[in-house]
Order: sequence, then structure tokens, then C-alpha cells
Amino acid sequence: MAQALPNGRFAVSTWSLHRMLGAVYPYSPDPEKSSGRKEPYGPGAACLIELPRQLAERGIHRIEVCSFHLPSLERGYLADLGRAMEASGVFCQTLLLEDGDPSHRDNAERDAAWMAGWIERAVSLGAQNMRVIAGKQPPTEENLSRALKHLRWLADEAEGSGVRIVVENWFDLLPSPEQMNWLLDGLEGRVGLNGDLGNWAAPEKYAGLADIMRRAELCHAKADYNASGLDAADYSRCLEACSDAAYAGPFTLIYDSPFFRDEWEGILLQRSFIEEFQETNKHALA
Repeated sequence: MAQALPNGRFAVSTWSLHRMLGAVYPYSPDPEKSSGRKEPYGPGAACLIELPRQLAERGIHRIEVCSFHLPSLERGYLADLGRAMEASGVFCQTLLLEDGDPSHRDNAERDAAWMAGWIERAVSLGAQNMRVIAGKQPPTEENLSRALKHLRWLADEAEGSGVRIVVENWFDLLPSPEQMNWLLDGLEGRVGLNGDLGNWAAPEKYAGLADIMRRAELCHAKADYNASGLDAADYSRCLEACSDAAYAGPFTLIYDSPFFRDEWEGILLQRSFIEEFQETNKHALA
């Protein structure tokens, strides 16, 4: 059986409930992009501070908070949100920064400094990790080296805070295990990996995931959907890749399909799918 983890093996990202939450607050290191409240998904039906209770009611005790879902960055609000998590027995697994580019030729230093400014906010939330974007530029030697330099600096800034910086196999800088492993090797364990099952394209993604998930501490367990619903064949192969890599960390349930109007239906379906996979393959993910 899979090993027991404190607070359970499942988390939910606030992105999985973006329609229910409605409003976003697009914080950015670029002052021309950063703006106040927007409602691209409508006004929403719940506030972020209500989410820990809703998760606990469904037996999920880990949360990942997208930066753009925070309606305020004031210490008082962050402390209130942290207390709401604590009161519900919900652990803040990760604060997800949704902007910044440490690989950018002109803006890397600015963006890394902006990312560092979020470490204190992650601490206020009680977050164990802070996921940052490793880079959005093409995977040239120059861009990879620039990202490596700034991610090392960011790890220095987080030293002693209790917050671990993690990156993800995401955006143009990291299109395959070759670049992902090069970056992680250069970071020498000072920055962790949040592997995402949905960011790389099939069919190459399965072998790629089996390669990088051996190094992953976290996993965004995103499922693909087609006209019939959850793509069970694809999801199973992604979970098999995790098994091949002996991944034993938590699974963050990422649902962003319009297939279910109620986002909770998609989230709970994915949890059930993973649980059934584990039961069927008791040697897997152990």
C-alpha cells in the first residue's frame, strides 16, 4: 500500500475551483500587467477563506493556493486565512506563484526579486513550499544558466524561512527531462520538483514523467477530459509513470475541464480514480 502521509495523500489547488471562486487578482512583477480584481469566470460563489472548511468536509486536508486567488496581501488577511486552515485541520502545502520569469534576458533579476518578496507571505500562510516558474524562455544554454543562477539566489533568500522553493515541468524552458534534470542537477537539491502530469504532451510525456518523477516531492495530478469524460487511459499511464519512478508523495488534484459544471465532481472523481488505481496496483506508488 502507499505510505501514509501526514494530512493525507491528497491536496487540492485553488485552480481546481477557479469557477467557484470567481475573481482573480493578477499580481505580477510587471507593473503594466499587475492589476486589481478581475472576474473572467464570473463573480464566483465562495470566498477563498471558506475553502479550507469545504475541503475538510470532503476529507481533504491539504491545499495549494494560487497567488492570483488571494484577495489581499495584507498580513492580517494572510493570518486570517492561515487560521482558517488551521481551524479546519487543513495543511497549506504550497503557495503557487503564477507569474515571473527568471530566465528572461532583461527581466530575470526584477522577477526573481519579486518572487523573493512572496516568501514572507508563504510563511504567513504556513505554506511548506512555494512553487515558482523556472522560466518561460526557449531552452537555450544561456536561458537555462540564467534561470539556474536566479533560482539559486532565490533558494538563498528562502534559507531559514521554513519554505522550500520548488519548480515545475512547465513552460518553454523545460520541455523535456533533459532540461529538467540539468536544472535540478545544478540546483543540487536546494530547490525541489513539483511534477505535473498534464504539462507535457503525449506520447512522449509518459517516459518523461517516469524519468523526472523519481526526483519529485510533489505532484500535480491533472487529468485530461474528452467528450466522454475523464481520459482513463491517459490518467492510468500517468499514474503508472509515477509508479515506475517510485513516487511516494502527495497528489494535488487539478481539475480545469468544463466537463463537470460542479468542479467538486471532477476533483472527487480524480481522487477516486487514484484510490482505485492504488488498490488495483498495491505494489504501485508504495
